[in-house]
Amino acid sequence: MAVASGNGVKTAQNTDESEIVLSVHEVTVAIEDKLILDKLSLDIKRGEILGFVGASGAGKSVLLRTILGLMPKQSGTIRLFGVDVDKASEMERLRIDMRLGVLFQHGALFSALTVLENVQVPMREYLDLPKKLMDELAMLKVELVGLPPDAAQKFPSELSGGMIKRAALARALALDPDIVFLDEPTSGLDPISAAEFDELVVKLRDTMDLTVYMVTHDLDTLFTACDHVAVLGKKRVLVEGTIDDMLKSEEPWVKSYFRGKRARQLDLAARA
Repeated sequence: MAVASGNGVKTAQNTDESEIVLSVHEVTVAIEDKLILDKLSLDIKRGEILGFVGASGAGKSVLLRTILGLMPKQSGTIRLFGVDVDKASEMERLRIDMRLGVLFQHGALFSALTVLENVQVPMREYLDLPKKLMDELAMLKVELVGLPPDAAQKFPSELSGGMIKRAALARALALDPDIVFLDEPTSGLDPISAAEFDELVVKLRDTMDLTVYMVTHDLDTLFTACDHVAVLGKKRVLVEGTIDDMLKSEEPWVKSYFRGKRARQLDLAARA
């Protein structure tokens, strides 16, 4: 674990580099000359569930899209599974992409495709499989995320909000990835559905040996599902560590967020 100071400098810790799945080093991102991220650094270890939080508009989704190669950066290094993505060959990049799963905010399912067909999209893009085998594999993912079998033939418009998130998660797991990126996975869900989704993520991490990078603002999720939390502020990682570290932090935004009235109630409930 490392703790970042307000100027973005991390204290040295003994971390086995072979256990680091994702390493972001001094990444700077600007959009139309507006600086969004400034020399931001962050490491994620294998098997962690990381909760990435920050104020609205701070750049949480920008960093996620930059890591995934959907948004350019001005400087810095991003390494996935020990490989510098900027220097990776086409084949290396393909192999890396196949080890990533992504659940975009609101699910981002293709409205004209059934759930089964949505789950098969990554399979069609990266694999050459017979239709019968693809159907069987996709059904396994549908069942894995807790959807009933008949949901496989439904279209996104026929699903509830919670079912859409689970279908999107099934698609993210289609290629049995090593790390999954979840962008506000419980946003818009009622408290019961959100809690069930958090439990599902933890269960999948344990059974599939996943690493989870989760952009979230949900305090319940942070308290109950995340092993590690990183706080984005002032265009870089202000503080990172466990929930206990967050509760001890004197950074004004962190203090307000994690030690406010609602956070204290959640902390008491989690410790009960």
